[in-house]
Amino acid sequence: MLFGKFHIVIFREKRGSTRKLQMRGWMLLGLGLLALALVVGNAILLAGMFSSGSLERSLSLTEKSANEQKTQLLNLSQKLVTLQKDVTRIRDFDSKLRVMINLEQENTMSVSSRGGPGQDMNKGYLPIYRQELLARKMNEFLRQLSVEARLEEVRQQEIMQRLRANKDVLESTPSLWPAGGWVTSGFGWRSSPFTSKREFHKGLDIAAPAGTPIFAPSRGIVSAVERDPAYGLLLSVTHGAGLTTRYAHLQRVNVKHGQVVQRGEVIAYMGDSGRSTGPHLHYEVRVGGVPVNPMRYILN
Repeated sequence: MLFGKFHIVIFREKRGSTRKLQMRGWMLLGLGLLALALVVGNAILLAGMFSSGSLERSLSLTEKSANEQKTQLLNLSQKLVTLQKDVTRIRDFDSKLRVMINLEQENTMSVSSRGGPGQDMNKGYLPIYRQELLARKMNEFLRQLSVEARLEEVRQQEIMQRLRANKDVLESTPSLWPAGGWVTSGFGWRSSPFTSKREFHKGLDIAAPAGTPIFAPSRGIVSAVERDPAYGLLLSVTHGAGLTTRYAHLQRVNVKHGQVVQRGEVIAYMGDSGRSTGPHLHYEVRVGGVPVNPMRYILN
């Protein structure tokens, strides 16, 4: 049968003519197998397309979920960095309070949360394969912050007890900014604005328009109102426990010698008397007559 002959007759209806094709059996079998192969191939191709579409949708959902997790981790890491800065600020505030009330520093109790969740977080970059590692780091970081918060609570309670016992000392500690303005020169070594030589600056220079009010940073007694060739009109206030504050280059003074002043009271006005390059306040804090950095005491 494979080698037999088959005749295929094609009729043309309108013309009334016919056309006859002669084929052998093996040719018809080959055409049938080819047609079957085409049908099966198309079916397989269609099934593959549907399967590929399903995989693409699944991959798209997985990528979307991974991106959402990455975004959440990045946001959380930023919050942890902010929290770390807050804890550091509280720790610095704690140190200032301890200096003010002469309470011993306890460095051994402090837990250092160095590094935070990781440097990559600050740049917004997070490879997918590092998400698990980041989650572990953040858990460890949160644990450290939790320990630090508990220790800080203990330290704050100790400070509060000391403050209650030394209320008068706190009221006499110069803890406020004496004037509004901006700091143009800090405490320590600097280049002299007059000679350009290196000199030690004994206080803070706070610049503002002439006539800006100057406030007492704490309770005290006016110990001197005098004129100095360098400092110009100079005011000194004694606060007790060896603490003295000095205010130089004043325009005028609002208090008199021996007067008791309270925290926040206007005691003078800013000027540029003496050796000065413009209106500003030179503010000093001295302990036992020795100048110290006023920033050690300023809390606000």
